[in-house]
Amino acid sequence: MSDGPGGPIRLWAAAVWLTAWQLGAMAFAAVYPHGALLLASPLAVLARLMELLPTAAFWAAAGRSAAHIAGGFLLSCAAASALAALAWRHRRVRELLCPLVAAMKAVPVVCFIILILVLLSSRLLSPVIVTLMVFPPVYLNVLTGIAGADRQLLEMARVFRVPRRRQLWGIWLPAVLPPFRAAVSLAAGLAWKSGVAAEVIGISAGTIGEQLYAAKVYVRTADLFAWTLVIAVLAALLERLALKAVDVLAGKVGAV
Repeated sequence: MSDGPGGPIRLWAAAVWLTAWQLGAMAFAAVYPHGALLLASPLAVLARLMELLPTAAFWAAAGRSAAHIAGGFLLSCAAASALAALAWRHRRVRELLCPLVAAMKAVPVVCFIILILVLLSSRLLSPVIVTLMVFPPVYLNVLTGIAGADRQLLEMARVFRVPRRRQLWGIWLPAVLPPFRAAVSLAAGLAWKSGVAAEVIGISAGTIGEQLYAAKVYVRTADLFAWTLVIAVLAALLERLALKAVDVLAGKVGAV
């Protein structure tokens, strides 16, 4: 189903966890008067998801969140890659960005969310937060890839006056793409985690985060799990599309 560092998700393993979930929901329902409300069963979640899917509000919320998060993700990947190249070339730029990247890595995302809510509209909250959270892994991995380029090939290219474009495609990109691909795989999930968290805290209108907040307020755990499943699917889709784009670029690089 999904390919990651831990390998593909096996059907039997998913079945085991779904069974455990079902048994837990049945135990809650048996022990507590309103146990079914506290922990919805997998079947109740699936039924709720089937109710949500045909509605315009569902697609509007999913589409708005996906646009905000994917936009912030792409913007951050582009900015991080460009600044990593600039930082490698100019030591002062690298030194200037070092404290900023360290802060992005260390400061809890909720601190950035509260600060941005004070300064900006909640409509801009999700893409800005995603941009901040995705930046460090992409920047650092691209910087690592650039630093790991083959120095002998670079020296040979300089001696024989190989055009910069051929150096880019033949030396730099082959060195950068593997760590960049790893960063993209990590950042796609991070983008959705931070983006939806920002929507929930900022109660951004017409988004998945708003739906999760409403599920919490009205104790609708079936809605909570249904929207969580939607987030997982959209995050996997973003990761798959991003990795596919990197692989296509890598194929073109290999063909040069």
